[in-house]
Amino acid sequence: MNDSALGWWGVPLAILGGAIRASTPYLFVSLGECLTEKSGRINLGLEGNLVLGAMSAYAVSYLSGSPWLGVLAAGAAGMLLGMLHAWLCSYPKVNDIAVGIALMMFGAGIAFFFGKPYIQPAAPHLPAISFGAWSGSAQVRSALEINVLFVIGLGIAPLLSWFLSNTRWGLMVRTVGDSRDAAGALGFPVNSVRAVATMTGGFLAGVGGAFLSLYYPGSWNEGLSSGQGLIAVALVVFAHWQPMRCLYAALLFGGAGALGPALQSVGVTGGYYLFNAAPYVLTLLLMMATCSPERTLSGIPGELSITK
Repeated sequence: MNDSALGWWGVPLAILGGAIRASTPYLFVSLGECLTEKSGRINLGLEGNLVLGAMSAYAVSYLSGSPWLGVLAAGAAGMLLGMLHAWLCSYPKVNDIAVGIALMMFGAGIAFFFGKPYIQPAAPHLPAISFGAWSGSAQVRSALEINVLFVIGLGIAPLLSWFLSNTRWGLMVRTVGDSRDAAGALGFPVNSVRAVATMTGGFLAGVGGAFLSLYYPGSWNEGLSSGQGLIAVALVVFAHWQPMRCLYAALLFGGAGALGPALQSVGVTGGYYLFNAAPYVLTLLLMMATCSPERTLSGIPGELSITK
C-alpha cells in the first residue's frame, strides 16, 4: 500500500497519529496540574515549567549525548519551579494565581536567556516504538510510531488515579485539597503535602517540555510551546479533576491540533491556519459549555471553590 492509495482514509489516520504525538505535552502538564489542584493549590505557571523543561532537556541532551538525561534535567527544572511556587505560596495571604503567572514569565524568561546557544545545534532525540513496521505505507508507519514518553504517560494516568483513590497518601492529598481545617485536625501537614504535590506537578510539566524539544517537533526555539501549558491547565477543569479524564482530554486536544496537517496532506489548504487554531477554539467552546455552576464545580477540590 502506498501513500496515494490511502486518499481520504489517510485523514483519520493522520489525526490518530497526530493525537498521539501532540497529546503528550497536554497529558503530562494536565496530570501535574490535576495533582497540584487536588491538594488545594492552583499553579497557572506550568507553561513556564513546560518551556524551561524543553530548554533544559535539549541543552543536557546536546551536552551529554543522552536524551534520557535530558528528560531527567527537564523534570528537575520543572520541580525547581514547582518548589519555588510552593515556597512562595506557603506564606499567608499570597495569591496562588498571581504567583503562578509571575513564575510562568520567569520560567520562560530563564529558558529564553540560557537557551540561546542551543537554538542551532542538533541534540539526540528520544526513541520511538514503531507499531507500523508491518505496513508499506509511510503514513501508516508514521501514525503508528509512538514515543516512549507517551507510553509512560499512559501508565501514569491510571497510576495517579489509583494513588489518589486507594492510598493513605492519596487520602492526605484529597483531604488537604478539600478542607485545610479538617486536614489540620487530622494532623496532616498541609503545607508539606501541598509542596510535594506542587513539586511533583512541576516535574511532570517539565517532562512534557522534554517531549517537545526531544521528539515532536524535536528542536528548541522560543516559540516551541504555543501556549500548550496554559491549555493543559484548562483541561483539568474540563476533566473534572480526574486523571483518566485528563488522558482522554489530552488525546482530544492532540487530535484537534492534528486536524490542519491531516487535511493539508490530502490537498485541503483553504483555511489551513483556521484549522491550526482548532485547539484554542476547542478550549473556548469547552469552557463555555461547562460554565454553569453545576458542571464547572463538579469534582472541584473544596479549597479551590469560588464560594470559599
